[in-house]
Amino acid sequence: MTQTITVIRGDGIGPEIMDATLHVLDALGAGLAYEEADAGQVALEKHGELLPQVTLDSIHKNKIALKSPLTTPVGEGFSSINVALRRHFDLYANVRPAKSFPNTKSRFPSGVDLITVRENTEGAYIGEGQAVSADGEIATLTQKVTRKGSERIVRYAFELARKTGRKKITVVHKANILKSTSGLFLKVAREVAAEYPDIQCNEMIVDNTCMQLVMRPEQFDVIVTTNLFGDIISDLCAGLVGGLGLAPGANIGKDAAIFEAVHGSAPDIAGKGIANPCALLLGAAQMLDHIGQPENAERLRKAIVATLEAKDNLTPDLGGEGSTMSFAKAIASRV
Repeated sequence: MTQTITVIRGDGIGPEIMDATLHVLDALGAGLAYEEADAGQVALEKHGELLPQVTLDSIHKNKIALKSPLTTPVGEGFSSINVALRRHFDLYANVRPAKSFPNTKSRFPSGVDLITVRENTEGAYIGEGQAVSADGEIATLTQKVTRKGSERIVRYAFELARKTGRKKITVVHKANILKSTSGLFLKVAREVAAEYPDIQCNEMIVDNTCMQLVMRPEQFDVIVTTNLFGDIISDLCAGLVGGLGLAPGANIGKDAAIFEAVHGSAPDIAGKGIANPCALLLGAAQMLDHIGQPENAERLRKAIVATLEAKDNLTPDLGGEGSTMSFAKAIASRV
């Protein structure tokens, strides 16, 4: 049976890497139909707004979206289109895997296989209470953490670990200093952890976490944390395994999910056909897992690894001379 997903081609290199990704998905025979929708700079030019209602309607209808990077123009509309999408659909769980891949310019070409589960709707990113004093000397911001938000993200992490056979959760916090917000998150995390005796749980202060990730990333399995800490940690983890070109992301809510490449739109190389499509392809693999096609997700991941091992048509950032589409075709030939 065919499943329709919303496809947002995005800005900059977005259309190129989306074409490459859809080529591979078609080769997989995943039974997907694509409904294209606009957001970002291209939507502003076509519809006069960054996030048109027709795009929101498409995601509401299809429940699943695959999204390329978007450009939010400075001084116009939302402070971030991605944040606006997460808020609109209450996509509370941001899931960012980091895994070592062969033949990459990486600090850790092997041994890293972890997932960061980041709370996506609260904390420092809610944008409430932002103010600057009249004399410009004092800036303030409200940081809000709720029991509901903490409980559902920690539970999501434990359920993900159980579903994927992972054995350890690290709860990352700063409760020693941020005793109210981070303290509540940690308290709730402990309560939830008690319901999962089959999964090991430890706690780690965020600054120590960053040091430990750089020194011994193999000790981590699943990390769960609040919004700001998760944003920083997930990029750090991407840096361990070769950068954002290999970093996918899933934004999961109760009624919708958006899968993406987490890197930017890279306008400096747009149209040159040299962008690495791996991040969006890996996001598509997360999507396949989510819609109940784990076998196809694993076929896709194995094809990417095999192509990297063969050094077949790799894009310049990976040390090759291939193009975005020739790299995708090499991957498609191995699915």
